[in-house]
Amino acid sequence: MGNHSHSRYRFSCRTELVSAGYPLEPFRQDSWILARRGSRNALDPRRAYAALMEEEPDGSGSPVSVATIFISNRECPWRCLMCDLWRNTLQEPVPPGAIPEQIARELPRLTPARWIKLYNAGSFFDPKAIPPEDHAPVARLLSGFERVIVESHPALCGRSCLEFRDRLEGSLEVALGLETVHPEVLPLLNKRMTLEGFRRAARFLGENGIGVRAFVLVGLPFVAPEEAVEWACRSAAFAFECGARVVSLIPTRPGNGALDALQERGEFTPPDLSDLEEAVSGGLALARGLAFGRGRVLADLWDLERFSRCRTCFAARATRLLETNLSQSERPRVSCADCGGSR
Repeated sequence: MGNHSHSRYRFSCRTELVSAGYPLEPFRQDSWILARRGSRNALDPRRAYAALMEEEPDGSGSPVSVATIFISNRECPWRCLMCDLWRNTLQEPVPPGAIPEQIARELPRLTPARWIKLYNAGSFFDPKAIPPEDHAPVARLLSGFERVIVESHPALCGRSCLEFRDRLEGSLEVALGLETVHPEVLPLLNKRMTLEGFRRAARFLGENGIGVRAFVLVGLPFVAPEEAVEWACRSAAFAFECGARVVSLIPTRPGNGALDALQERGEFTPPDLSDLEEAVSGGLALARGLAFGRGRVLADLWDLERFSRCRTCFAARATRLLETNLSQSERPRVSCADCGGSR
């Protein structure tokens, strides 16, 4: 990875960003992002909007079955530039009891699993998303799971995390959106988070026996596309140094309105499959070097086909990434007569 001072940014100065239309001031970024949104999906506040089964490796490298439930709840209060999760959120808080009802409906439909993820397009510890009075019944529903994984903004990691941890039969893990360590881009994502804030949250969780995983973007707005892998690897390194044991690499998806507007002006280029493959390779090397073999790097495979430029080799490359996730070691590269395959 090159020296930061030699990084080739898409814009040479902040005034150019202003002239391009995207505001630098946080209080203006919300309205700019909201003005470019499309419509939401219709959701039932008493039904989860999706559920699926996954598999990922545990700390020893053994495969673990994971049930994942996508909860319907009020939208996150942070309107991040790259977020498209708002499409599956409600505009009002759900009534008490609705969240346990959603989970209770889905559990019998899922295959028995050791771990469970409750992802809610925001923060589990946001009281306007998940009513605090629902924490206890949710914990009772999750008895029997070895690990419960929820997501949260770092700013909301506090006493409620500890109280929910104490209600669980198994262990708790919290997924934090780090996104990037790029010093100029992070403030422009409208996440209202600093690297020190992330570090502080990760330290708090770790000191209290709560696991940490981090979400890292592959491909950034305002940054040249050839730097996508470098910044993803820098960000993964920071997450491991802060105590994360899992880093999930997420290719930045267009289609949320705001990123589409930036893409039209040449300020954002979606990553391709090769970027994700290279970021995983770099991340695995970092995990071995910085986390003493205990860190895991996972490629996010959701909606993966949209990042492929070649139909001929996509299925083989998707399988390779899945096998890499499970084995935590690089699998043989895919060759393709049409595009050359994975680099």
